[in-house]
Amino acid sequence: MTNLSNNITAFLNFLAFMCSIPIIASGTWLASKPDNECIHWLRWPVIFIGIAIMLVSLTGFVGAYWKKEGLLGVYLVCMAILIVLLLVLLVLAFVVTGPTGSYMVPGRAYREYRLEGFSYWLRDHITSADNWGNIRACLADSGICPRLNNQYVSAEQFFAADLSPIQSGCCKPPTICGYQYMTPIMWTNPTNAIVDADCSIWNNDPSQLCYNCDSCRAGLLGNLRKEWRKSNLILIITLVILIWVYLIGCCAYKNTLTKPHSKK
Repeated sequence: MTNLSNNITAFLNFLAFMCSIPIIASGTWLASKPDNECIHWLRWPVIFIGIAIMLVSLTGFVGAYWKKEGLLGVYLVCMAILIVLLLVLLVLAFVVTGPTGSYMVPGRAYREYRLEGFSYWLRDHITSADNWGNIRACLADSGICPRLNNQYVSAEQFFAADLSPIQSGCCKPPTICGYQYMTPIMWTNPTNAIVDADCSIWNNDPSQLCYNCDSCRAGLLGNLRKEWRKSNLILIITLVILIWVYLIGCCAYKNTLTKPHSKK
């Protein structure tokens, strides 16, 4: 019976190992996005948890296969901590990415974004004055806006485009300013230039554009929200499987401890 419990525990650790793969893949996907490349500290939490789960699962597998109860105990404690960390990360991600900050623009397929529409935590930790200088320079160097010139020729094409939040917020002036379209990143003759502070910040210089605008900060947060919401779905499914695996593993571990005593 003890051998059966160890075999079950080894198999469960293999499942936990497999669960670490989508977690690492999700973190890698987030890190590959242009906005996350400009916010370095956001790259690592998901990847770190995924790698840690992979290593802990290997420890548990070794402990179960070679009947090392001490390693199994370490595995259960460490896995519990990692599950809690993943749960906390998911809850935090859902809370701070709840508000959308987006609004429809008449006659446009894309949406625009207001900075005050996002959570205070995101605004304080990502788009604060202390952080924005480096992020702004990174976005300007990424080439995300100049590439629009190769995608859209006419105003009709551009207005019908499904722009990303960053493209909508950073690569053009807010629609309310009344700028006239020349190219995706060149706009002239605003008719309502004093209605919003971003209207006077807009600059046709490709290194300036609207990178200093609140709309660009909002667009960055909009991109982060969109990407984290997609990633969260994978992480939730993985977390549920991990909890199920962990609970069964606890029962199997308890069985390996109690069976020898029952024979005495």
